[in-house]
Amino acid sequence: MPSPVVYLAATGHGFGHAVRIASVAAQIKHLRPDIGLILVTAAPRWLLEAYIADDFIYRPRSFDVGVVQSDSFAIDKQATLAKMQRFRERQAEIVCTEVDFIQTNRVGLILADIPPLAAPIAQAAGIPGWMMTNFGWDFIYRDWGSKFTELAEWIGECYSQSTLLFRLPMAEPLTVFPQRVEMGLTGGNPRYPLGKLREHFNLTAPKEKTILLTFGGLGLQQIPYKVLENYPGWQFISFDRQAPPLPNLVKIQDPHYRPVDFMPLCDRVVSKPGFSTFAEALRLSVPIVSLTREGFAESPLLLQGIQDYARHLIIDPQDFFSDRWDFIVRPCLPPRLDASLPTDGSERIAQAVIDYFS
Repeated sequence: MPSPVVYLAATGHGFGHAVRIASVAAQIKHLRPDIGLILVTAAPRWLLEAYIADDFIYRPRSFDVGVVQSDSFAIDKQATLAKMQRFRERQAEIVCTEVDFIQTNRVGLILADIPPLAAPIAQAAGIPGWMMTNFGWDFIYRDWGSKFTELAEWIGECYSQSTLLFRLPMAEPLTVFPQRVEMGLTGGNPRYPLGKLREHFNLTAPKEKTILLTFGGLGLQQIPYKVLENYPGWQFISFDRQAPPLPNLVKIQDPHYRPVDFMPLCDRVVSKPGFSTFAEALRLSVPIVSLTREGFAESPLLLQGIQDYARHLIIDPQDFFSDRWDFIVRPCLPPRLDASLPTDGSERIAQAVIDYFS
């Protein structure tokens, strides 16, 4: 009898959605090595390999764009609308091509984060179409006004064809999905001994003076790196390949390493609102300093989440682009709630996949 195969599709926006689904894929392989994985995404293979140590089939495909951006803050709404309308026009072609691929490869289940077309593809293929997310693209687009209403309606209709949604924390209602199950935080776990990381990257500053700067797969243009010269006793870690050479800035360029691997070494993570970064920091109880971000209806939900559950600071972008970074020395605020979020989302979703095939 052939081994089960699961088709995991991640939306074509940034790295966060691919990270979430890759963390689940890694757990599936850990628990049931015989299950075959097909990763379907525009995210680069090296990113997936940073989370999935085992073999998988990589199918580089885009079924949506999410939001067209030049960096984590610059949004091009018109380009987003035009490209998403093109995906809508090509729905029949995309569904037909993917159904052929799914049937050829004997796929038994689709798990998607959150390309809308994944649900119609699953329905046309006659297999369950599961999704995982804390927001839908219809939620983002509705907030952009009447030009996006028709597109949001189409996306909602696609989502309504899904079989099951794993609703992650810090979420919008997601009532368009007919069946929802509450899940914990997803994410990867640090996998390198901290002493070896310190030695390999010459991380000599104490934890209380070590800061991780991470702004997701799209990065952030014009980070004011010159301000780091005002903090010679501090050490900053960045995955930005365009960052200048500075004595107190460690650039991580090896794709085998991930921000989550360095979080336990840091006093705090400086980021923009992003589920995967927030989730991995929350899972490790690392304080979060977040800029605010306009144009994403998801952002207030994420910022509310870290205020409720994390030691945190929320700063205006003007503070970040100033010549003083007081937010790295200011004490973080305690979480507003005594409760904590469950951290077993990746494991529970993976177990649900395994249970389905069992």
